[in-house]
Amino acid sequence: MKPQKQKYDFVIIGSGFGGAVSALRLSEKNYSVLVIEKGKHYKPEDFPKNNWQLRKWLWLPGLKMFGIQKLTFLKHISIMSGVGVGGGSLVYANTLPKPKMPFFKQGSWKDLDDWAEKLSPYYELAWQMLGASVNPYLGPADLVLKKIAEQTGKDFKPAKVGVYFGKPGQTVDDPYFEGKGPARTGCTFCGACMTGCRDNAKNSLDKNYLYLARQNGAEILAEHKVIDLIPLDNTGEKGYEVIFKRSTTYFGQKKSVKANAVIFAGGVLGTVPLLLKLKKKRLPKLSAQLGKMVRTNNESLIFSTVYKGDFVNKMSEGIAIGSIMTYDKNSHIEPVRYGKGSGVWGTLLVPLIEDKNFWKRNLKLFFKLLISLPVKLKILLTQDFASSSTVLLFMQHLDSTIHLKTSFFGLSSRLDKEKNAPTAFIPEALNFARAFSKTIGAIPQVLFTESVSGIPSTAHILGGACMGRTAKEGVIDKNHKVFGYQNLYVFDGSSISANPGVNPSLTITALTEYGMQKFPIKKEN
Repeated sequence: MKPQKQKYDFVIIGSGFGGAVSALRLSEKNYSVLVIEKGKHYKPEDFPKNNWQLRKWLWLPGLKMFGIQKLTFLKHISIMSGVGVGGGSLVYANTLPKPKMPFFKQGSWKDLDDWAEKLSPYYELAWQMLGASVNPYLGPADLVLKKIAEQTGKDFKPAKVGVYFGKPGQTVDDPYFEGKGPARTGCTFCGACMTGCRDNAKNSLDKNYLYLARQNGAEILAEHKVIDLIPLDNTGEKGYEVIFKRSTTYFGQKKSVKANAVIFAGGVLGTVPLLLKLKKKRLPKLSAQLGKMVRTNNESLIFSTVYKGDFVNKMSEGIAIGSIMTYDKNSHIEPVRYGKGSGVWGTLLVPLIEDKNFWKRNLKLFFKLLISLPVKLKILLTQDFASSSTVLLFMQHLDSTIHLKTSFFGLSSRLDKEKNAPTAFIPEALNFARAFSKTIGAIPQVLFTESVSGIPSTAHILGGACMGRTAKEGVIDKNHKVFGYQNLYVFDGSSISANPGVNPSLTITALTEYGMQKFPIKKEN
């Protein structure tokens, strides 16, 4: 496929939650739209059966792996993100919680508007568009969390998720958009949401926003990556030339189209590095705040792997995230699952060790590995790792930030000396993980980068192109316009300007819906 035009009203870089919403709303307003996505366009039958099918699961184009899951390891953070037409919606766990009030009252955006009030109707619209409904089935891990919540007086509820819960395995005509959307199939509760839904039950963006946008004439160019952006004048008033090439070949020929306006929607790992590159030459007036105020949702991801008892090989039952518990006023916990057979993570995990001193921590880890080796071998050799594991996702809206930089060697991270840095050792998360694991006869494990190097992990990297009142405070204004240039916008996770403390996909969707209503309907020529 190639672009059908030489010039578009809007070119959108990325097809995740920000890019997909932008494509639909702009195409509804009669604008010509081209979406450029570096990942592949996956159909349900194309997704991996489990994450051992690395070529379909991992995004490592240098090794000819063009899957939907990208892993990024930096000095101060390990990041999981999505790639493909539909962006993070292909690999996310479907869950769509609304943040609590502290999110709207902190960060660089807090004084720009009454965000809780302004975004309220757009959260409702986002739930509607993403087909949100309350999870009707609690799997074993959810029931354990529910029991703990009842015993400790915590708030527990089934998750609100973007999944079609019809009759399991039964296909029906579009149940969401008065027949304008694709046919859907009832969820089978296999737990494999995060390796791509093969059952056509997950309401990923290719089933709603992008699907409807294409009906309006929006074009989606998959397997291409934007590598340069040339303003046609000093301010961007006359538009831009967008340079791109194939992302799934080693030597792709450069191509270009012109655009009256450009929307960056490639997520933190797409938008921020590209803007940092452009700032050095093409767009020198971009804010000095670019790459700063990057947040991790203050997360902790701890695997609880059963090695004995009634829960062995039963933890995959349900959807990826079926419930959520409020741990305290700052924190939430969700039990996360993978489908049967997805055992790759088991090879990357080591015992949970807590000590801020590098040498003490690794000495403890060495002895813990020796002691736990028989159990580790038993799990890997005699059990299905995914079906015996729950990932405890702990999230906080407390603030912590890092900086992202680019150099000849690629993307790198820096600590913000004036603010708290993300940590792999959140006491509340560690204490809960140990208690949860003890309850079900499991061992707590984390990515080797956490116990060995003390580097935290996140599935929700945010910020880097945050809002501000001026270019001294942020990269974009409250309407997502880039400071310093006309006709440039950012609509994705990099614009999120505080830690939501819950999964951010719904918020990115709501913010983009809010921003899109600012654009006027295009008048016919």
